[in-house]
Parts: sequence; C-alpha cells; structure tokens
Amino acid sequence: MTNGLKATNLILAYRMSAGIHTVLNLEELIVPAGSVVGITGPSGSGKTSLLHVLGGLERPQYGSVCWGGDDLCRLTETERDRWRRERVGMIFQDFHLLPGMTALQNVLVPATFDRFVLSGQVKDRARALLTHVGVPGGLQRVETLSRGEMQRVAVARALLFAPSIVLADEPTASLDGASSERVTMLLLDSCREARTTVVVVSHDSAVLRRLDAVHTLVGGRLTTTAQDTVSRC
Repeated sequence: MTNGLKATNLILAYRMSAGIHTVLNLEELIVPAGSVVGITGPSGSGKTSLLHVLGGLERPQYGSVCWGGDDLCRLTETERDRWRRERVGMIFQDFHLLPGMTALQNVLVPATFDRFVLSGQVKDRARALLTHVGVPGGLQRVETLSRGEMQRVAVARALLFAPSIVLADEPTASLDGASSERVTMLLLDSCREARTTVVVVSHDSAVLRRLDAVHTLVGGRLTTTAQDTVSRC
C-alpha cells in the first residue's frame, strides 16, 4: 500500500466568541511516497494543526486527506485510530510520555496495544533505539529526565515499529546542537532507508537543510513551496 499523501481543499475552523477562526485554508499539499518534507512558518500559522489533521487526530470541516487509498476524512474515529496505530509514528511537541514509567516502558507503549506479552525482539529494538538517541538502558523514570532526554525518548517510541509514515512536530526543539544532530540523523537516515514518508514541522535550519522539500505555512495557507531545493547535509 502506497504511503504518499495528497491533501486537498482543507478547511479547519473553530467557533470563537469573536466569530469563526479559520486555522487552515489549504488548497493542496502533495508528499510523494518515501519523501521527507518539512513544514515551517511563524508561530500560530497552523503547523501543529496541519500535522494533527494529516495524522487523523483532527477532522477538518472540509476537504480530503488521502494517504494512498485511505481518505482519513471518510473514516470513523475508531477507523482512524486503527489506521494511525498500524501505519504512523507520531512525535509530539509536548512528548505525551507517561509519568511513573521508565523511558524503556514508554518506548514500548505502542507494542502493548495489540499484545499482552512483549517479545524479546521488540524489547531489544526499543533498547537499541534508546541507545541511538542517547538514553542508554532507559531505566530512569521519565519525569526525572530533562526535556531534551524526554524528546529523545519520544523519537525512539515513534520509530519502534518502523512505521510507513512519520509525523514529527519540532523533534529537535529541546535538544542542544550535538543531540539535535544525533536525533536528526537517526530519524531521517532510518526513515530514508525504510522508504518511510516523513512530514516534519520545524524551525531548525539544520533539520530543514536535510529535507527533500520545505513548505511554508502562513495564516493557515501554504505560501511558498521549495521542491528539491533543500540541500542535504
């Protein structure tokens, strides 16, 4: 099943006390299967909302979000949850890690949805990913970690099952230069090797330079598109 994206005529709006606030008004966004694409733009331009729509976490009032043959806007909430669990690795800006659990347990959370006993192979992959992102062992409880370490745990969790689609919201925002480079290399190199389709929201120029294309979102609209002009490091 192809994992390319075609989102068209998206309208996402909320009713506010002052009237209707339109968050997204997007004519078209195409992401070829296996490509790594960035979304950038000023704060409040709708980048996180767009990522949530592309991942089926929010349903727009109008338009379509087609990943291959699946139009998320036509699926029920249960069907979108199943689709996301089977195909998507998501990296949230606020991490969504579970306190009281270790880093390793948090990385393994996606594996607990469909099985009661976790295989040694899955546990070994989780430990290897944590080592790659600089949180070896993963036995420390996540609430005792720094924000940078939490972000690295969130990246490892998203990659646990080598998903066909990765949606990442500012994956390096809490990292220093060396950690950012390490996490960026793991995320992008592993996804390119697996032909994973990646959409990254980022302000980090070091990340954006490594992408196949960068789109700029302003006021909920794509105002510029740079295809094949972003040099890889």
